[in-house]
Amino acid sequence: MTTPSVLGPVGERVPDVERIAVLRANALGDFIFVLPALEALRAAYPGAEIVLLGAPWHVELWHDRPGPVDRVLVVPPAPGIRDAGPAEPPAELADFLAAARAERFDLAMQLHGGGANSNPLITRLGARVTAGLRAEGASPLDRWIRYVYYQHEVIRYLEAVALVGAPATTITPALAVTDADRAEARQVLGAPERPRVALHPGATDTRRRWPPERFGDVARALAGDGYEVLVTGTPAERETVDAVVVAAGVPVRPQVGTLTLGGLAACYADCALVVSNDTGPLHLAAAVGAPTVGVYWVGNLINGATPLRTRHRPIASWTTHCPVCGVDCTPGIYPHRPGDGDCPHRDSFVADVPAVEVVEAARELLAG
Repeated sequence: MTTPSVLGPVGERVPDVERIAVLRANALGDFIFVLPALEALRAAYPGAEIVLLGAPWHVELWHDRPGPVDRVLVVPPAPGIRDAGPAEPPAELADFLAAARAERFDLAMQLHGGGANSNPLITRLGARVTAGLRAEGASPLDRWIRYVYYQHEVIRYLEAVALVGAPATTITPALAVTDADRAEARQVLGAPERPRVALHPGATDTRRRWPPERFGDVARALAGDGYEVLVTGTPAERETVDAVVVAAGVPVRPQVGTLTLGGLAACYADCALVVSNDTGPLHLAAAVGAPTVGVYWVGNLINGATPLRTRHRPIASWTTHCPVCGVDCTPGIYPHRPGDGDCPHRDSFVADVPAVEVVEAARELLAG
């Protein structure tokens, strides 16, 4: 039996739910996309404990942070689930599963992808009811919907939690910024003497990186408009950040590894604008309320760009063939996805986005 909702039918709620497991153990942007689904679960099961089956960084993020996650249970590295982090101690999947079964989950949600590796893991938790996504060839769950590649990520996970009677309460990811986050950002950055903008030129996948020279053009234009320009990046992105600083040719403030994730959230929340590649920090900035200009490959625009335009401008590259070998990569430009297997190249798919288009969008948003 289903009932109507703003996003379509909603299934029956699972009775007597005290504890819910949600598998989502991947990267920052991926997690931001699932926040509305977690809010829907919280609203549908207000008395239940929601336990995120995540990565070590989730533990740090959710320490004393208000939101729909009550607790994090770290999933050990496993194929198709997550990779080991730097200096992460080894952990056995069997030990994790034994501890998870001892939790006696009433409901286990698979919000981790198509399910080839994650559905068997969810099934082994021993929950009364399993639900989530299922790609072709993946094992079934008690309640499931088909995983189809081209679908906006936020809507995908909202449809999944609707299977268990959790209708959408929002389609806009939101993350609370704490007093501790703000104190850290103030300590590192100091008080702004003029409005700040932040540029984030990195991305794990080099095909999603706009050239540093273009970010330098944006930095120079916005600094000329009177803004203090920050250039953020992880330690692995130091070379890219340095290239932007050089290309800008004007004083900017590089911030490489100076802030924790919470501190970065507070930094972005206080910015007048964040300009970024399609990567986790872009989605973090939007989730803490910052206006954004994002540079997207068209396939990722479909799956990840916000549909809102009052405070956000996604700028698309329409490149569909590898700029090196010409292989059609329209089904997806991530490793191990359809259409990707014949192309080993990692050259940028967004290099054709002109700087003037990004600068115009930035100035429009900054003008209010």
